[in-house]
Amino acid sequence: MSDSEPLTDPPAVRRLVVLRHGTATGAAASDHERDLTDQGRAEATGVGRWLRTEGHLPDRALVSDARRTRRTWEELAAAGNLLDVPVEHAPALYSAGPESALDLVRATDAGVGTLLLVGHNPTVASLAHLLHDGRGSERAALRMAQGYPPAAVTVLAVPVPWRELAWGLARLVDFRSPRP
Repeated sequence: MSDSEPLTDPPAVRRLVVLRHGTATGAAASDHERDLTDQGRAEATGVGRWLRTEGHLPDRALVSDARRTRRTWEELAAAGNLLDVPVEHAPALYSAGPESALDLVRATDAGVGTLLLVGHNPTVASLAHLLHDGRGSERAALRMAQGYPPAAVTVLAVPVPWRELAWGLARLVDFRSPRP
């Protein structure tokens, strides 16, 4: 490399896509059984299309086993043509806090390049904020700071193996919210 070439960060080894489930119904037999509303299904469809358009295609999905997260995955996978992506429905993700969610991410197989995590707030928002190293897309950081509504998505570049991921180690690549 010559002295005149700009220095750039090395490409990320991995990407973590953190998604909050789409808008859910207000009531069901239990919180675990709450489904998506029509709006939530449309939001999930939009996320699937966006992932495809932006090239944030997961190699694997880690999805809470709650009905609304499973349905979010189903809708986005269909819209994004991601039906062949292996998915794990993780009961532990339903009630996980950020540290437990991070432990689940750390257990990801080393061969996975892009992991999509579909979970619940406040965990997913906390996870995205705590992993963010404070660098990356300023526009995305400003949008993420405005809130993490249903169907919000954060894309983080992870420069270390999954098992070594820790707070403040991931670069913010993108953020998408269904809110204008």
